[in-house]
Amino acid sequence: MSSSSQSLELLLKFLSTSYTTLETNFYKLPGSAVVARYVKSSHQNDPGRTLLELILVIFAIRTLLQSRTRGDQSGKHFIQFDEKEIDDLVDEWSPEPLAQPLSPEEEADLAAVPVIVGPTGPKPRLANGKTVINLASYNFTGLAGNEDIKTSAVETLKKYGLGSCGPPGFYGTQDVHIQLEQDIADFLGTEAAILYSQAFSTIASVIPAFCKRGDVIVADRGVNFAIQKGLQISRCTIRWYDHNDMKSLEHVLESVEKERRKRKGPLTRRFIVTEGIFDHDGVISDLPKLVELKKKFKYRLILDESISFGSIGRTGRGLTELYNVPASEVDMLVGSVANGLSSCGGFCAGSHVVVNHQRINGTSFVFSAAMPALLTVAASEGINILRNTPSILSTLQENVRAVRAILDRVDCITIPSHPASAVIHLQIRWATLQLPGPTSGSPGKPSNPHSVKPRDAPHFDIELEERLLQDVVDEALAQGVMITRAKRLRGQELIEVRPSIRLALTAALSRKDCEKAANVVKAAFVKVIGKRR
Repeated sequence: MSSSSQSLELLLKFLSTSYTTLETNFYKLPGSAVVARYVKSSHQNDPGRTLLELILVIFAIRTLLQSRTRGDQSGKHFIQFDEKEIDDLVDEWSPEPLAQPLSPEEEADLAAVPVIVGPTGPKPRLANGKTVINLASYNFTGLAGNEDIKTSAVETLKKYGLGSCGPPGFYGTQDVHIQLEQDIADFLGTEAAILYSQAFSTIASVIPAFCKRGDVIVADRGVNFAIQKGLQISRCTIRWYDHNDMKSLEHVLESVEKERRKRKGPLTRRFIVTEGIFDHDGVISDLPKLVELKKKFKYRLILDESISFGSIGRTGRGLTELYNVPASEVDMLVGSVANGLSSCGGFCAGSHVVVNHQRINGTSFVFSAAMPALLTVAASEGINILRNTPSILSTLQENVRAVRAILDRVDCITIPSHPASAVIHLQIRWATLQLPGPTSGSPGKPSNPHSVKPRDAPHFDIELEERLLQDVVDEALAQGVMITRAKRLRGQELIEVRPSIRLALTAALSRKDCEKAANVVKAAFVKVIGKRR
């Protein structure tokens, strides 16, 4: 009995010593105190629960480590094919098409695109030999075909050659690029500017260059497709406010701050993103109110002036000139050299910090070839012309007013665009087609800022309206006026935009030509829509 007690005592002593040694070595491991504290606090010293969780951990590790293709290595459970059967299966296989075939409507759209022979301008000649009035091109200031610009471009071509053959950050930067950046900054009144070689990718590169995961962006629901792509690439937390509604914007800014305080989140970088003149409908943003709200709630403002630069303001400087707001109040001012100066590319103007950061982090700037020198010089010449000839913008606004005076009175047309916008969108009036109007949700209730979909989204028949509008385009072209539907990437944009005809006014046409073109468009609408009544 004594020998048995002695053996048991030795065993207990051995187990105690082993446990002590194991515990001592365990606490020498990094993070062991955290594990022990977790087991004591979370499991309440429940050995059964601890054992169950340990078994689950071992099972998970075993599952991860075991081979997923360890099935029967002999292959007896696999179907065996001889060479002839394999060849037959390969011959029978056909891959999925890379894209779906074009629908009859899409084929008709492509076939209806007019082809210009020779230089574009206010009155180009088409492939059928007909000369038409051009209200389709973004040639607001009439610089396309300017003789002084053409002369400078030819001289530059002889001196610099055709392309830059390299990105700006490597070996593509030339002195004319630096000069254009200085010209843009001086023209807008900012510290500096950076030049991008492609207009669409400018804003899509600017946004993710500054906005990262965890940052907050408050954006207008009506922003263009390029901004939408930039927002997606940034992977920020996006909050949406109703289209060009400053009360909705203020409500969203307040809700963002309340949400942060409620979850006791850290302060992050916050941005407001919107357009000067909206590409979708020609509406103009209230810049003074945007600046007021961004200061009140401590946000940075990214303003896309791809349409407004070169089309509004006394000398074409855009919204800052129109509202007499210093350009320094806008943190990142993005514009299009292609639209405003009839060249190509885009720019972002702001402080030296903003510009220099993009030279390292702007994807389109870093990886895309720089603009050809001749187009760069053409843009610089365009700025000089705008600076020295303010009457160009006066003529443009006179043409806008002349066209609006005619089209505003047409009962089958709705115009959402601002009266000062050189881009005029024409939509079919609902009552004319005897279609149900937009349904209303809960009046007075704001939209959900977490969703890009507005609360009271209008409903419209896209296929029907686009077909009718294309008939208007074809009728106007037959009468010598070239206009276009506002083209959209249906199914790819975040919100389906209502179909419209987009007129782009230009200072290169006389008032008489603009009135003539407006009357043609009016007659085309009346003729096409009249058939539906």
